[in-house]
Formats: sequence, structure tokens, C-alpha cells
Amino acid sequence: MTVASSSRTEQDPASYDVAALRASEFPWSARTIYLDHASVGPLPERTRLALEAYNRKRSMPFELGPDDMFGVFAESRRLAAGLINADPSEIALSTNTSFGISIAARALPLSPGEIVLVSDREFPANVYPWMRLKDRGVEIELVPVTSTGWPDEARLLERIEDPRVRVLAVSLTQFSNGYTADLARLSEAARRTGTWLVVDAIQALGQLPFDVARTPVDILSCGAQKWLLSPWGSGFMYVRRELISRLDPAITGWMAFEGTDDFTRLTHYDDTLRDNARRFEMITLPFQDFAGMNVSLDLLLSLGIERIGRHLRTLQEPVREWARRRGISITSPEGVHGCGILCVAPPAVADAHKQLRRVGIYCSLREGSLRLSPHCYTTLDEMSKVAEVLDGLI
Repeated sequence: MTVASSSRTEQDPASYDVAALRASEFPWSARTIYLDHASVGPLPERTRLALEAYNRKRSMPFELGPDDMFGVFAESRRLAAGLINADPSEIALSTNTSFGISIAARALPLSPGEIVLVSDREFPANVYPWMRLKDRGVEIELVPVTSTGWPDEARLLERIEDPRVRVLAVSLTQFSNGYTADLARLSEAARRTGTWLVVDAIQALGQLPFDVARTPVDILSCGAQKWLLSPWGSGFMYVRRELISRLDPAITGWMAFEGTDDFTRLTHYDDTLRDNARRFEMITLPFQDFAGMNVSLDLLLSLGIERIGRHLRTLQEPVREWARRRGISITSPEGVHGCGILCVAPPAVADAHKQLRRVGIYCSLREGSLRLSPHCYTTLDEMSKVAEVLDGLI
């Protein structure tokens, strides 16, 4: 059975037209409830069409001009920079989050005996690259989570005072429960102690606003296939301008070097790395995926990330009210540490997950909880339907 849901705009707590957005960009949303953007975001219709148009040109490469190739990448850097209030020169395009974290792990000047501080239960992309540094004698310290399963920020702030701690690696938003770090407080401590702050932002960008000018970080990495509603194989990393020249990438693409934009003199080798974040890019990147990402980022920025965030928080109320009424554990925080991800742990949670899927409601089962991750086009009616279905299972 497939769930049909209403999209009456008078019930949608957003200042954009949710009904029009659903009709134009997510036409399938009338027949299913998709709440799994923390796993894979759907492609808006305009993005799908842009990909098809690009691939049509790609089938006839003589139709591709400079703007269709490296112009696409320049626009990607501009849009990604706008998303976090950075400069395009601080943006390197990448195919996933892991790439940026791995670049950070290998490029930061770490010495034997120094420590990378990471919260336990982080997503593996923010753990394994640091673990691999044992070949250089660098230690990774996993700080236990609190009794709620959330990062222990007080302990992180305590440990960062240890002069052996040289890197604090955190997710802006945790994948399993939606806990969003007080990054301003962590950033202040990192700046004061001279600790590099490396951020996995894939579960935050697209649903939460973030400004690197207001909250300084050293390196940030984000795949675009989740909340940014973009193709697999698209993403970016941010490297703080003052840090770029200090980082020597362990691996380099051939266009990481000065002079390689001039295709008429490619054998005039110059091993001078670029003075911007492009020194970290691997070429050739998937042009078509970044063409799609550009369209999706443009859509999200036009809607407004703050407006999307307010919309998502309001959408949670039907399920939160159901959980409170039935005494069901809510495993996601509210307030300053909350976000658009809502996790609940009903009895027989695996069976509940299967039943939701049977009726056309798609979410994830993570760490013993149902993870509900709606987006800009989700409606209150849909979330009320989720609460209704869950109520019938208990």
C-alpha cells in the first residue's frame, strides 16, 4: 500500500510555497512519504533535467564548450562558498566527505605522540582516516558519549586543553541522532589552544545554516548527495585561507599546479602548487554531477536555508507529541542541539521500520531508533500520518 498525503500550504510552516515546490520539483511526493534525506536525498526535477541535458551534450563532446566543463566547476565553487559564507578560493571540489577528511588527516602537520580528538560513535568517515595515522605515530582518542548517546562536549572541551591534542574532528550534526554540536564554543576553544578544527558537515548543510566567518573552522568536508539533494559523486571541502599554503596534499591531481589551466603549454612543467584550495582537487571530476549539484544548490539557496530549518523543526511536532503521549523514547535533542533529524525508539523498532516501509513511509533504522529526516517539501500532514501509523503499532 502506498500512502497519499495532502500538501495544503496553510499547514506548512514555511515562507515559501510548499505545495508548488512539491508539484514542480518532487512530483512523486503525492504518492509516498520520503523521510530519509539523511541517507540519500532525491534529485529535484530541475536537477534531473539538467543532468539529462548535460549527458545529451556529453554524448556529442564536440558540443561541450569551456563553460560546460571548467565553467561548471567555477560555479560549483561559487555556490558552495555561498552556502557557508566562504570565498570560492577556499573551496575544493570533491566526490564525497571521506575525501576531504582524508586530505585533512594526511596534510595537517602532525607529529608522533600527538592526538586527534574524536567523539565516539561518529560516522566512520570521520574516524577511519584518523585511525590510519598510526603509521606516523599519531594517536586517535575516542571520547565516550554521554548517557544519552550524544557527544560529550564538556569532556571534549576539557581534553582540548591537553597540549598533545592537535586536532579536534567533529560532525556538525551526528548521523545517528541529529545532535548538532555547539560549534561556536568548540571553535573558540580550538582557536585559543591552537588546535585544528576539522568538521564533517554532510548531515547539516542543506538543513542548517552555517557561516565560517562567524564560526571559524580550519577544514570542512561535505558530500552533496544527502541534504543538498545532489548527485552521487558531488561535494566539496573548505580550507581556511590562512591554512592553504601550509598544507601539502599527500596526493595531487595534475591541475593542482600553477599554469595547468593553459592547455597549450601542458608540458611546461611547474611543480608550484596553486595558492588556493584547488591544490586539493583531483581531476578529472564528474562534470555532469557538479552541473546537477549547481542546480540543486541554487534551488536550496533560493528557498533559504534558515527557512528550511524552521520548517523542519515545526514538522517534528506531530511525532514528538505522539511519543510524549505514548511514553516513547525520543533519542534526538531539542533546542540548540536539535535539527531537522528526529529519532524515536518505539518497542520492536525493527518491526516498526518494516511496517512504515510497507505503507510507503521511508526512513532509516539507526542505532536502535527510527531516524526521520524530512526536507523542504515535507508537510505536516505527512508527519501526522507517520504518528498515526506508529500509534497503530503499539
